[in-house]
Amino acid sequence: MKLYDNLMNVVENIIAPIAAKVGSQIHVRAMRDGFITAMPFIIVGSFILIFAFPPFAEDTTNAFGRAWLDFAAENFEAIMMPYNMSMGIMTVFVSLGVAYSLARAYMMDGITCACLSLMSFLLVCAPASNGALPANHMGGTGIFTAVLCAFFSVELVRFLQKNNITIKMPEQVPSAIARCFEMLIPVLIVFVTIYPLSLFVQAQFDMLIPDVVMQMFRPLITASNTLPAIIGAILVSQLLWFAGIHGAAIVVGLLSPVFLTNISANTAAFVAGEPIPNLLTQPFWDFYIIIGGSGATLALAILMAFSRSVHLRGLGRMSAVPGFFQINEPIIFGAPIVMNPMLFVPFVFAPIVNAIIAFTAVKMGFVGMGVATTPWTTPAIIGASWGTGWTLAPVFLVVGLLILDLFIYLPFFKMFEKQILEDERKSAAAKDKQAVAEGTPATA
Repeated sequence: MKLYDNLMNVVENIIAPIAAKVGSQIHVRAMRDGFITAMPFIIVGSFILIFAFPPFAEDTTNAFGRAWLDFAAENFEAIMMPYNMSMGIMTVFVSLGVAYSLARAYMMDGITCACLSLMSFLLVCAPASNGALPANHMGGTGIFTAVLCAFFSVELVRFLQKNNITIKMPEQVPSAIARCFEMLIPVLIVFVTIYPLSLFVQAQFDMLIPDVVMQMFRPLITASNTLPAIIGAILVSQLLWFAGIHGAAIVVGLLSPVFLTNISANTAAFVAGEPIPNLLTQPFWDFYIIIGGSGATLALAILMAFSRSVHLRGLGRMSAVPGFFQINEPIIFGAPIVMNPMLFVPFVFAPIVNAIIAFTAVKMGFVGMGVATTPWTTPAIIGASWGTGWTLAPVFLVVGLLILDLFIYLPFFKMFEKQILEDERKSAAAKDKQAVAEGTPATA
């Protein structure tokens, strides 16, 4: 217990305050909300990808599979167009979403800031050539640049407005026209700062700015695919959750650029028929590590659903369905798991064990890497297969991990159940004693 108390002191006094500040930091929240804005387009694009690449072998004799393969081959360009206009240009949505969210957080006009951000991004990432805009960096390789352009654009407008460096129009001028004139100076500054920088980088290094930015973030992307980095992220998330702070919102929010960059590279490799490069993707995190939500609590919900305790049985049955869809706040705060020393070990370490086994399985080639982004509320058994292109091996892995989680939670759950049963017995005895004193029938 001394080790537990020391760990909780570190979490409460050091980790939690830092995490709370990071989670509430205005740029972090804007980045998280901006990625959420782009997520529907990314998910639909990922879903379209499966139609273009049916989950059947090229030499299949299955009639349905053969027909699907032939149809996909004949209509490949038409099928891929929705993908190219959604996930293929995801950074356009990210640029707009992050800038809009940051501007609204500053109580500024979101639309004009979002447009300025998009212009800044296109200026450095998609210089026109032969009358067309190249889309090379509108996918995952432009994610970090899109975020930086969004931050720069909004902060530029904020600085100019704060220092009253703007073109003021008379009050009689309609607000929409006035906003247009207010944006003239920010647009001009972007042209005379970012654009010359882009031209300099192209001339000196024969690279675009997003190429340079990706080189800077390359160590982060590489490190994200290592087991120590994954375990570290899980540990921070779980400790924050245990202290009552939404750890997933903070950790996953910070990991979102990595998730999108990795899944975009994986998708591009999948389309090109090349080896899939990145292990850490959102499907890996959502459907292998946190089955049922942070802490892999679907196993705990199943155990509770068959508990002898009335409270735990009711909570487990109520939480099982949301847990199946990766929502576990009812069980985290209802059991509760937060600050509950009896459930600390499985809550923190079950996801870590899942990560180690899943990491090993992927590295050894038993299951494939993620190539599609799926809604995080997709049941793990479905989402894991969907995320890897509708392969079957991930289904067996998820089932095996869920069974393992049951065994990890079981001894700690039994201790917790024993305590709850004792509390229920004492409560029932107290009610019986009160009933006898009042002359009413005792409880059965």
